[in-house]
Amino acid sequence: MIQHFVADEFDQTLSEFQAQHLLDFFVRHLGAPVYNQAVQDVRGFLQDKVSDLDVEFYEPEEPRR
Repeated sequence: MIQHFVADEFDQTLSEFQAQHLLDFFVRHLGAPVYNQAVQDVRGFLQDKVSDLDVEFYEPEEPRR
C-alpha cells in the first residue's frame, strides 16, 4: 500500500524493505500522539453523551401530595 502511494504521488519506487522501514518510522514517531488524540476525542464524545443522558432522563424531584 505504501509502495503504491509513493509511486502514485511521487513517481518513485520503494522496495518492500523501504516501505516497511518508512511505516516503522511513522508508527514510532506518530503512533503515540495519534493514539492519545483518539483517546481524547472518544473521551469528549462520551462526556457529551453522558451529559445528554442527564438532560434526557432527569426527573424533577417534586414532593408527592
